[in-house]
Amino acid sequence: MTEKGAFIVLEGLDGSGKTTQAKLLVNRLKQSRKAVYTAEPSRGKIGMFIRKQILYAEKRPPVCVEGLLFAADRIDHMQREVQPALENGHLVVCDRYIYSSLAYQGGEGLGLDWIQTINEYALKPDLALFIDVSPETVLNRLRRKKSLMENLDTQRKVREVYLNFAETGDLVLIDGNKARKEVAELVFAQVSAFLNERG
Repeated sequence: MTEKGAFIVLEGLDGSGKTTQAKLLVNRLKQSRKAVYTAEPSRGKIGMFIRKQILYAEKRPPVCVEGLLFAADRIDHMQREVQPALENGHLVVCDRYIYSSLAYQGGEGLGLDWIQTINEYALKPDLALFIDVSPETVLNRLRRKKSLMENLDTQRKVREVYLNFAETGDLVLIDGNKARKEVAELVFAQVSAFLNERG
C-alpha cells in the first residue's frame, strides 16, 4: 500500500529558527519516510518576483498588492510542487504558508477576512506549527540582515496574529526560545504524534 502524503507547515517570525527547524525535520523524517522541504515565497516565477521586487525593495507596493501576489504564488506553488509530492506519498514540510500572509499583511492592517478569501483555493495544511520567539529576540538575531518588514512594532503585531491562531487551534505553539536541539525535539514530537494518530 502506498503511504499517504501529508502537508506540514512551519510558521514563525523572521529569525525564529523556523527554516532551520523545517530542514532538520525533513532530514529526520527522511530516515523512515519520503519527505521534502519547500518554502514560500516559492521558487516559481511569481515567488521569485516577490523575493526580488518586494521583500528587499526600497519602495514597496500597497499591502493589498502584496497580499494578491502572495496568494497567486501560493496557488502556483501548490499546483507545481506541493500537490504532486503529496500524491506521490511525500511528507511535504513548508517553510511559511497562508498564516504568514495573515500575520504579516494582517499585521499591516489588511483585513484577515479578505486575505482568507483570496486564499480560498489554497490547500489546508494537515498540521501547522508556530515557533514562538519574542520580537526582541528575533530582531537581535537579525541585526546584520534586516528586511523592510523587520522592525519591532511590525513584529509585535505579526506575533499577535500568530498567537491568535494558536489560541483557536489552527497553529500548534512551539517554544522557540529553547536550544535548537530542544526545539527540534518538540517539533518532531508534534509531527510524530500527528502521524501516529492518523495511522
